[in-house]
Amino acid sequence: MTMLRFLNRMTRAAFLFLFLSGSLLSQGGEPKLTPLRAGAAAIDITPNEFPLNMPGGFNANMAESAHDPLHARAMVLSDGVTTLAMVVVDTLGAPPEVLDEAKKIASATTGIPTDRMLISSTHTHSGPHSNTTKGAAPEVAYRKLFVAGVADSIVQAHAALQPATFGAASHPLPDEVFNRRWYLKPMKMQVNPFGELDLVKMNPPRSPDVLDRPAGPTDPDITVISLQNAKRKPLALFANYSLHYVGAPPRGQLSADYYGEFARLLPTRLRADSRFVGMMSNGTSGDINNISFATPRPPREPFEQIRVVAGKAADTAWSAYRKIEEYRSDARLGMREREIVLRYRRPTKHQLLAAREVLAIKDKNAIARLPRLAQSYARRTIIAAERKEDTVTVQIQAIRIGNLAVCGIPFETFAETGLELKDSSPFSQTMVIGLANGRHGYLPTPAQHRLGGYETWLGTCHVQKDASDILVKNLLEMLSELKEEAE
Repeated sequence: MTMLRFLNRMTRAAFLFLFLSGSLLSQGGEPKLTPLRAGAAAIDITPNEFPLNMPGGFNANMAESAHDPLHARAMVLSDGVTTLAMVVVDTLGAPPEVLDEAKKIASATTGIPTDRMLISSTHTHSGPHSNTTKGAAPEVAYRKLFVAGVADSIVQAHAALQPATFGAASHPLPDEVFNRRWYLKPMKMQVNPFGELDLVKMNPPRSPDVLDRPAGPTDPDITVISLQNAKRKPLALFANYSLHYVGAPPRGQLSADYYGEFARLLPTRLRADSRFVGMMSNGTSGDINNISFATPRPPREPFEQIRVVAGKAADTAWSAYRKIEEYRSDARLGMREREIVLRYRRPTKHQLLAAREVLAIKDKNAIARLPRLAQSYARRTIIAAERKEDTVTVQIQAIRIGNLAVCGIPFETFAETGLELKDSSPFSQTMVIGLANGRHGYLPTPAQHRLGGYETWLGTCHVQKDASDILVKNLLEMLSELKEEAE
């Protein structure tokens, strides 16, 4: 082979590499759009050491083993100009500092900017703490495993980038989502931990003698992002459902809840091979759960209801998948991130005085006569009063994939907020992900704040009462920017 022929062959090879990697530059040195590429990966983040506390309640709940594995599941997309990552992690709600650490590690390897990464928590109530730096050795060890696993999911998904096509659709599953906030019949409401009467109650007794009507809507849709490889085989599917969690795994065992079981079932539904990655993200489920208040179900054995919901969700995702009419290789990507400053709530002088009086009670009989959770919320009231910071900065994100929009909100967001974003979005389809890039408590709407209830209490909801309106306004602005950019 002559030297000239060798150089020509090397030039063609280098050109092909640049094309496939999305690195071609247009005239003037600007990046050039290329056909869509996608990669996906699932990393096992199940703890190796026990016991571990499973947060999510008011008392310790120790796990001695894992019933089923926990994962970090990632999807990376690139159009040659924008590369972004969307990750779903089996955890109650990872704090921003932990996720930021994982993002920095992944960015150093992949080159993806950290503000082009959305990492959301599933909100399983049977997962361990992810941010313990001091204390029990198993929990300290798990933080390191968690951060490394989340970062590695992005790195591996990026390494798996390949030519791909994109499609999206939705299909309803209304019979597994229920608003958990209810108006009760007259004289049926009990006082809250602050000694006051709310207008609605979370998880009321399942009795027609007590229930009046739910205080808000549900969002029944399962929305899916489907990716196929060059051979039109399923590559990955990213789903979203506004269901808080299901719960009731075997006692003392970790579980990914229905999110993990959904991911296990999905390859069978789609007839996908072992390289396929399916994932379910949590939508706007702050006031939604899986308890049918009006029509009680028969008792279930541990994990049974998780299997029921996961099976129905996988079937519904399959129905949405089959509704996709077109897959595009030219889907343009875009992403926006904003930092929003919100005020922390503070107790009134009366609330602070009442909290101190509750905590001063030492007589066991007197304590027993207090409203349920009175001492817990008295302590939370003191914490809110003594908090040094007046504000908190939260990240919100908006993503464009073709004509689909994705919003990321770092709160347990109410269903009506998700529905408002979907209805007002300039895109034909919109997915709203809760617990994205952190967990800052509940996000009731101002109207729901006026009704009271667990999700609105000081110590459960930490930020100003109009925070949902502020975030919706900003997200709609970001979606408009992305829409204008695409036209």
